Amino acid sequence: MKILGIAGSLREGSYNRGLVRAARELLPQDVDFVEFDIRSLPFYDGDVEAAGDPEPVVALKDSIREADALLIATPEYNRGVPGGLKNAVDWASRPPLGSPLAGKPVALMGASTGRGGTALAQQQLREALEFPRAVVLDEPQVFVPEAYMHFDERGELADDSIRAEIAELLDTLAHVAGGVTLAA
Repeated sequence: MKILGIAGSLREGSYNRGLVRAARELLPQDVDFVEFDIRSLPFYDGDVEAAGDPEPVVALKDSIREADALLIATPEYNRGVPGGLKNAVDWASRPPLGSPLAGKPVALMGASTGRGGTALAQQQLREALEFPRAVVLDEPQVFVPEAYMHFDERGELADDSIRAEIAELLDTLAHVAGGVTLAA
C-alpha cells in the first residue's frame, strides 16, 4: 500500500511539513509513503489545461493515481485553505469525470499558530475534495493549534499525544484504503 503525503504550505520549515515528516515515521506496517511537493505547480488555467497539462500537473495526477490514499497537511491562512494547496486540488480535480481524486481515500490534518488549529481550512478542503468524489475521512481529526508549542527547535513534532493522533489517522486511512490491519 502507498500513501501520498502533501504539505499544503510552501515554506520548507513549515509546521505542516513537520506533520508530514512525523507521518512518515508513524506509518502502519507494510505501508509506503511518498511526498509530492506542490511548489512547482503553475496556477490553474483552463487555457493551459486545454493545451495539455504541464509536466508538474501530470506528475501530480500520476502520483495521486499511483497512491492508494492521500494524506494532506494544511495550514490555515485567513481562516481558509492556502492558495497553493487549493490550486493543487483544482488541477487534480480535472477533468471533471476523470479526476484521479475520484474514489480516493483522503485524510486531513493541519497545524496553525492560531488557537483554532486548522478547523476552517480543513472544512473548506474537505468540500473542495468531495466535489471531485474523493472519499475524505470524517475521523479521526488532527488539529494542531498554537503549533509553536508542539514542535522542537528543529521543526520536528515533539508532542507524543499529537503523534498518537497522527498514528491513529494513518491506521484508519490505511484500513479504509486497502484493509491493512489496524495496530493493536
